Amino acid sequence: VCLTCCSKEAMVRINQICHKNGVKFFSGDVFGYHGFMFCDLGLHEFVEEKPKVAKGSSGLEDGPEAKRARLEAPETTMVKK
Repeated sequence: VCLTCCSKEAMVRINQICHKNGVKFFSGDVFGYHGFMFCDLGLHEFVEEKPKVAKGSSGLEDGPEAKRARLEAPETTMVKK
């Protein structure tokens, strides 16, 4: 459900109905240069990108492995939450 140009009371009431029935709810409005956006997605799954942790070195920070690690692009993994 997506609402715009509604009173606060109407938005709260409709959001409560949507939340109780597991329906995603979006609401927003604009007032000149200012506005707002609210969404109630209830329980949902999403994917977050996390950088892979580099393996610890043997204490040498200026060797060829350290230089290669600085030049290579960091790897990331996708974590489902």
